[in-house]
Amino acid sequence: MLGIFTKNGKETPEPLKATITGTVPEWLQGTLVRNGPALFNFGETSYAHWFDGMALIHNFTFKNGEVYYRSKFLKSETFKTNSAANRIVVSEFGTMAYPDPCKSIFSKVFTHFKNIIPDFTDNGLVNIIRYGEDFYAASEINYINRIDPHTLETQGRSDYRNHIALNLATAHPHYDDEGNTYNMGTAVMYGIPKYVIFKVPADASGVDHSQPPLNKLEKVCSISCRSKLYPGYFHSFGMTENYIVFVEQAFKLDILKLATAYFRGVNWGGCIKLDKNDINVFHLIDRRTGESVSTKYYGDPFVVFHHINAYEEDNHVVFDLIAYEDSNLYDMFYIENLNKDTDQFIESNKIFSPPVCKRFVLPINVDKKTEGTNQVTLNDTTATAVRQKDGSVFCTPDPIFVGLELPQINYKFNTKKYRYFYGSRVEWSPFPNKIAKVDILNRTHKEWTEEECYPSEPVFVASPDAVEEDDGVLLSSIVSNNPEKPPFMLILNAKTMEEVARAALDTSIHMDLHGYFIPSNDK
Repeated sequence: MLGIFTKNGKETPEPLKATITGTVPEWLQGTLVRNGPALFNFGETSYAHWFDGMALIHNFTFKNGEVYYRSKFLKSETFKTNSAANRIVVSEFGTMAYPDPCKSIFSKVFTHFKNIIPDFTDNGLVNIIRYGEDFYAASEINYINRIDPHTLETQGRSDYRNHIALNLATAHPHYDDEGNTYNMGTAVMYGIPKYVIFKVPADASGVDHSQPPLNKLEKVCSISCRSKLYPGYFHSFGMTENYIVFVEQAFKLDILKLATAYFRGVNWGGCIKLDKNDINVFHLIDRRTGESVSTKYYGDPFVVFHHINAYEEDNHVVFDLIAYEDSNLYDMFYIENLNKDTDQFIESNKIFSPPVCKRFVLPINVDKKTEGTNQVTLNDTTATAVRQKDGSVFCTPDPIFVGLELPQINYKFNTKKYRYFYGSRVEWSPFPNKIAKVDILNRTHKEWTEEECYPSEPVFVASPDAVEEDDGVLLSSIVSNNPEKPPFMLILNAKTMEEVARAALDTSIHMDLHGYFIPSNDK
């Protein structure tokens, strides 16, 4: 049944007007741009993993109570190269390819050792990032592709390495109140690998959009990895008013294995592994000075992909994230697994740990005279932070909710104390069939669900002049395994989780990953 998500998507290059049921709020004006994999074979060759599919960018434009849809494939160099060859010649996360059979394998290995981390792909299929006033399709690689968020045309490629020394970067940046963008990457050059935090100013595009935003990139700081050969993998990070919150995981990237991937026939996914005998270290970095807090905060190993929010309260840093006990999540997305029938899929995936929202609390000022006592003084959490004999602080989390991924908040509350988060409800499938709203204060939740429907990550859009945190709507594109049920854009009341409207479309829509809402007053 889940094979419906591995079928090749198609472009809808011209705006398609949706059929509206209910009433789209008049104040909802703007464009939701989303990204995800949607092309899984070229000629006789096929990708092995869902995260390998070529990126298809699509948008939903809300205008005067109407909804319009458009989609186009990201015209990355990878897409163009594979299309010209009519076969997969560029490696992806779970699929290894050998692009030039005329060259010797030893020549390739030498090239990759020289560059340390090879150029696997520029297929930015994960998210849409804003730098300055420009928008980019991005993944966790050194390349980003600029797109027009309205026409969806691919406008050019940028390489982080031309502006700062790093090989990999996240597709989950943060934006402050002034419009500056903060992001992180890993520098795997020579010597000890480093985690690099950088900032792109709000005015980086220039008045007339003539400046490549990365030209104004500013390095905030770099943090040395704990291991020379095994830097921690990370997919996102947290940010408060004054700090960057970074989890250095025991989920690690094997640099030597990656550098020799072609020689060994190992894909990217085979180069990361959870070391259950290690620890996770929590770094606090001052956003303005780039200095790290000297206290070592750490906890038991877990795997995290998505942070939810972080904020400061009474000399504590509070941060919430989605944690897993193991690193088996990626295995669920191999095409072979997704093509199983429902019963087979459920049975084979019982061993995977569920996603759990966990809250960690880091006391900023640790009492150095107190050993073996909990330093957390907040009264609304069970999270602990216990000072050890060597001065380090061991942290245990407060579990908030089980079974939710792709978390979203009212982003106006990013870096601030908040009450609600939203996400895709995950049960037996990696593809959720519910949307949930979690009330952190009361530890309760509400859900939306409809039979045979699979929602994408819900995006919160605040009502004009909203006062309450949940005053707004959630937007989620819905696909179905029922060919008689057309895909649609769902609009939910974020306060009640009741349907406000849906916009049905007479075209195919792919299951995506992440996106960005652009209000109509944005240029």
